[in-house]
Amino acid sequence: MKIVLLSGGSGKRLWPLSNEIRSKQFLKVVKSEQNEIESMVQRVYRQLTAVTDAKITIATSASQVESIKNQLGDKVSLVVEPERRNTFPAIVLSAAYLYFEKNCSSDETVIVLPVDPYVDNGYFSMLNVLDKAVQDNAADIVLMGVKPTYPSEKYGYIIPESTDSTVNPVREFKEKPDAKTAEKYISEGALWNCGVFAFKLSYLMNLVNSVVTGNKFSEIENHYNDFEKTSFDYAVVEKASSVAVVSYNGEWKDLGTWNTLTEVMDNKPIGDVIITDDCKNTHAINELEIPVIVMGANDMVVAASPDGILVADKVQSSYIKKYVEDRDMRPMFEERSWGEYKVLDFAVNEDGTKSLTKRKKIRAGKRIEYQSHKNRSEVMTVISGKCIITVNDRAHEAYAGDTYAVAEGVKHGLEAVTDTEIIEIQVGKELIADGTENFEENNKLS
Repeated sequence: MKIVLLSGGSGKRLWPLSNEIRSKQFLKVVKSEQNEIESMVQRVYRQLTAVTDAKITIATSASQVESIKNQLGDKVSLVVEPERRNTFPAIVLSAAYLYFEKNCSSDETVIVLPVDPYVDNGYFSMLNVLDKAVQDNAADIVLMGVKPTYPSEKYGYIIPESTDSTVNPVREFKEKPDAKTAEKYISEGALWNCGVFAFKLSYLMNLVNSVVTGNKFSEIENHYNDFEKTSFDYAVVEKASSVAVVSYNGEWKDLGTWNTLTEVMDNKPIGDVIITDDCKNTHAINELEIPVIVMGANDMVVAASPDGILVADKVQSSYIKKYVEDRDMRPMFEERSWGEYKVLDFAVNEDGTKSLTKRKKIRAGKRIEYQSHKNRSEVMTVISGKCIITVNDRAHEAYAGDTYAVAEGVKHGLEAVTDTEIIEIQVGKELIADGTENFEENNKLS
């Protein structure tokens, strides 16, 4: 059994904490059993590894690679989409990766699931039931459906032929209905479609070969845009002639909005926040360096980050996407494999030059790539910790208060000896990464 976690999404519904790079699965707002704050991707990965030793691969976009490595480590297995094209291309690309790069047998069970459901461990124990159903040839595709707890209008429904067995054939699929219609579906034994698919690798490779034929993963990858930009449900599952479903009757939440996310959050505020005693059912998260005070607020969510500030009624917060999806907003917070940074200031001067000020946190033992920039100069000031800063192949120990100026074209890099924070100011006509060149380090400590 091989597991593929789908990590995508643009982060619009949980603005301002989420953005194009930092999607909802990376927000550290839920607590583990050990009472530690963790993200959804950390929670799901931890739960998976606790109940199964199956190999896990994460399918993601290039913009999320650094965040995944920062939260799960550099050794996590990743298949990276050349471009975002929805779940159908992402799943078939993952199949090609498992077949060509991981040398998986065509008879291997592959289970695909989202990276961000809020569930108990029983959800992941059901993966063994899916694996057995696939290996017993119960159907070409075996789904997991969630037993509904109310007639939701937010989810699609799977209607089985019967509910007599552990694994039942699927009669039909229904898209998001109104509440009255959902009640009717539930009375017929319908299950919420939670986006979990299981099949033999051969089934997926047949889908790959129907669009692109090749003997190497790179050949499939190079033709990625030949695959239809659509969901796996629509392209495959709803058109398949042999589909079965198993029922999961346990905790399951799709934490896609502030309203649902706050249901599983601790009532305590996160960050520099004071919520007065007269507030009811109100959550506040503050990632800024300035205090937030919430007074007399009921059924509210307050979220502050470098990307913006949200003050909303919880129910109304579900509709935030339409207000932010057309705004061209540069992400002001990003996670990288070495740590994270916040944008403190961005300005365009009268002569056309631009300046960008970042506060970077680099974890002990991590390094920022040794590189040079064609289009900009930089000034780095260490504000805490100890690090090694290399400039033109000369390495220097640096401590709080030390400053290094790096002109355009000068090679430079940084390695954190202890947890280190720096202020970095970039100045130039262009501050994009296109003019960046990476090098192998060859230095001596001065």
